[in-house]
Amino acid sequence: MSVSTAAAAQTICAQLPVLGRDVTVPLVTGGEVTYAALDYAASAPALQRVWDDVAAYAPYYGSVHRGAGYLSQLSTDLFENARRTVTEFLDCRDDDQLIFTRSTTDSLNLLAAALPADCQVFVFETEHHASLLPWQDARVSYLDAPRTPRQAVETLEKALADRDPHGPALACVTGASNVTGELWPVRELAAAAHAHGARIVLDAAQLAPHHPVSVRDLDVDWVAFSGHKLYAPFGSGVLAGRADWLRAADPYLAGGGASRKVTRREDGGVDVEWHESAARHEAGSPNVIGAYSIASACKALTEAGFDSLVAREQHLIEKVREGLAEVPEVRVLSLFGDDAPRVGVISFVVDGWNSSHFAAALSAEYGIGVRDGLFCAHPLVRTLLGSDPQSQGECGAPEAAPGEKSLNAIRVSFGAGTPDEHVERFVKAVKELVADGAKWTYRTEDGRCVPAV
Repeated sequence: MSVSTAAAAQTICAQLPVLGRDVTVPLVTGGEVTYAALDYAASAPALQRVWDDVAAYAPYYGSVHRGAGYLSQLSTDLFENARRTVTEFLDCRDDDQLIFTRSTTDSLNLLAAALPADCQVFVFETEHHASLLPWQDARVSYLDAPRTPRQAVETLEKALADRDPHGPALACVTGASNVTGELWPVRELAAAAHAHGARIVLDAAQLAPHHPVSVRDLDVDWVAFSGHKLYAPFGSGVLAGRADWLRAADPYLAGGGASRKVTRREDGGVDVEWHESAARHEAGSPNVIGAYSIASACKALTEAGFDSLVAREQHLIEKVREGLAEVPEVRVLSLFGDDAPRVGVISFVVDGWNSSHFAAALSAEYGIGVRDGLFCAHPLVRTLLGSDPQSQGECGAPEAAPGEKSLNAIRVSFGAGTPDEHVERFVKAVKELVADGAKWTYRTEDGRCVPAV
């Protein structure tokens, strides 16, 4: 990295500070250290700007829609302006709908509930459970893990070509893997889907915080993501895209806000006229603060500039990958190979270590927070680990059925606000643990590896 690029990277880091950057945590070996949050793929820390924006609005919080009071009117404007901001962030088409949900999981379950009758769904086994599991009430085909981007496109093309061409179909794909960080060929997958009369939904939970997502440019029919991955961790999410299936479906939740008119019938029942706008699937009092926090994060990322963000993240990725490559006992997990473009998500295993034990030592002895396990992507991680056994009965080893191997991995992830020192400390800690072993004794408690006291 050149001096000018490094300076620009540091500017981005300062431009998008996150909460918790100065938090200190105790070490089992004594003393305290600034916490290195390297679990962004699970929940990214909130941007300071998001927190400040929400704090400034909080005294004016009120119920949205139909309220006559000033605070209600202000909150309604803020909620609908947030919808417009996120729509612009995603570069949606003019007739697309944007629905605020609780998360990516909620968004994809909403879409699953809105599928036309007899819809066929095609989903790769490599998906996060949020996009792997919601389709089980439909005719779903699970596609094998591809080993190249081209193979991913060819696999989808073949599956769609072999389907009944007369009914509706939907492909569900990720933008960036939550396990390997690898970018998927979304534009090419969308073209393949449309060429065979199918639609496509993009799980952008891991993509949107790291790269620009344009619904128009990628030509996807829907996109889903979560606020808590996008530096706005307030239990909110988004589903945006084509309105026709959403308008034709029964409301995701029945209740106030989704209904335009409710009348009693002579037989004692009720007739309901539902909204056709996004309100149809936003019953109940919406999460105004969650929607506002997503919009605030979208503005902050846009103003910082994704070119600079990507360059900064690539700098960190190179630091981690180069450091891990110097440790022969470490194997980085990958579908598409070392040269595949990726976001700041890297998973690996360490020869001779159970991953839960290794992650516990990183936390307790170095103040580094990573994740271990199967990352809510069990089929993918099992495919990537293949036949690599890990010792059963070791501290933190996941329980396995008789005859099965105990498998898990370690994931390090980062993004805006991650300083160089955090990834440098991580690489140094990996090298020390592999060379010298843990300094502390650990035991299993409730399935987790924890320091023995």
